[in-house]
Amino acid sequence: MPDFLTAALLGSIEGLTEFLPVSSTAHLILAGKLLGLQSAATFDVLVQLGAILAIISIYFHRLIAIVTALPTSREARHFAAAIILAFLPAAVIGALAHDFIKAVLFESPVLVCIVLILGGIVLLVVDRVAPEPRYFDARQFSWPMSITIGFVQCLAMIPGTSRSGSTIVGALLLGADKRSAAEFSFFLAMPTMLGAFTLDLWKSRHGLTADQGMMIVIGFVFAFLTALLVVHQLLEFVSKRGYAPFGWWRIAVGIFGLIALQVVR
Repeated sequence: MPDFLTAALLGSIEGLTEFLPVSSTAHLILAGKLLGLQSAATFDVLVQLGAILAIISIYFHRLIAIVTALPTSREARHFAAAIILAFLPAAVIGALAHDFIKAVLFESPVLVCIVLILGGIVLLVVDRVAPEPRYFDARQFSWPMSITIGFVQCLAMIPGTSRSGSTIVGALLLGADKRSAAEFSFFLAMPTMLGAFTLDLWKSRHGLTADQGMMIVIGFVFAFLTALLVVHQLLEFVSKRGYAPFGWWRIAVGIFGLIALQVVR
């Protein structure tokens, strides 16, 4: 497959899966392995910029409203602080564990498949037994609840766990309803993914070639376009259907991945 088609395919996978609780990283790792690519951990992280810009563009007016209201609105300051608190655990642990994550965990596709399956089971269980919701607006999450979600998000440093999946599960268990859990995950994704992108770009700055840069640009464009489609539909979908369909999807992809890895070995 030509490099530009590979980049377009991987970018599309990133955009389609980044904000779903199915682990975009797992899908990219497995797709890369099945396509016969060498380690593409840097591409996997840098192409997230497309998904980041998609979520920022969708929530642009709300972000501007929050920022401009900070001097006068207690609610705006509360929500901004909640997102910062939720972001801090991943910022610190991610910076400290970056090299280990990239060198070891990204190179373990079998582990990725197992984590996909286990995460799918967790999602199915939580979708059924989550406590009665007490929070119906992401802006109302308490600071202790927000920082707890931030620590839960750190589980996503294990490829296959899913950043959105871990934050959504954490929010549901702490009393959020399904829609507000997804929306808080969207807002938390902005600093978290931007931080991961910036760190990876800095650490990879000397090793990137012009060809790699072009692949990342192509992947970025397709990730942006496909993420726009997903985010516009997701809140409505989970409000009606919950998260069980994503749990079954994770299990199916994990099982398929384990089988496929044996074939291509």
